[in-house]
Amino acid sequence: MSVASVENGGVSVVTDEPLYEVIGDVRKELPPMSAREIVMGSVLLGYLIRHVEQQGLGRAVNEMLFDLRPTVDRSRRPDVAFVSYDRWPRTRLIPRTNTWPVVPELAVEIVSPTNGFEEVIEKMQEYFQAGSRLVWVVIPDPCEVYAYTSPTATRIFTRADELPGDPVLPGFRLPLAKLFEEGTED
Repeated sequence: MSVASVENGGVSVVTDEPLYEVIGDVRKELPPMSAREIVMGSVLLGYLIRHVEQQGLGRAVNEMLFDLRPTVDRSRRPDVAFVSYDRWPRTRLIPRTNTWPVVPELAVEIVSPTNGFEEVIEKMQEYFQAGSRLVWVVIPDPCEVYAYTSPTATRIFTRADELPGDPVLPGFRLPLAKLFEEGTED
């Protein structure tokens, strides 16, 4: 299994280690995502990278393991995430460790056949508990994105809508048809 992590400038890091998260002291291997969800995550990451680079906002990454401690005794790996330069300054080097010790402002979870909605909702709640400000839960079927600004405040966007990034990503708007067109069958 390979992991690709992309951030500003299109830099990729690839390893053969299985994806995992850490719950307490227990390492939990993650089941693989389907090809469709991987492509959707890559499409979303591409839009985020362009926006954050143009606006000088921070770093967009995929499959990064974030250390959410001490607030939540977990290290979680959102499918896509954004960390602003306010949380991790541009001049501060990213550590050469498996886990980035910062809480992303935006965490994105893409629901795939290998994970349940309840599991994704639990992760969403943990991201907010740790300090995230926005969580997008992408549901490929029926082409919806649940945009959470808190564990109890959500808006549902469909393929006909534009997904806004405010206030975390000022000015970001993604026509969801572009995200979901990669995952439709002929």
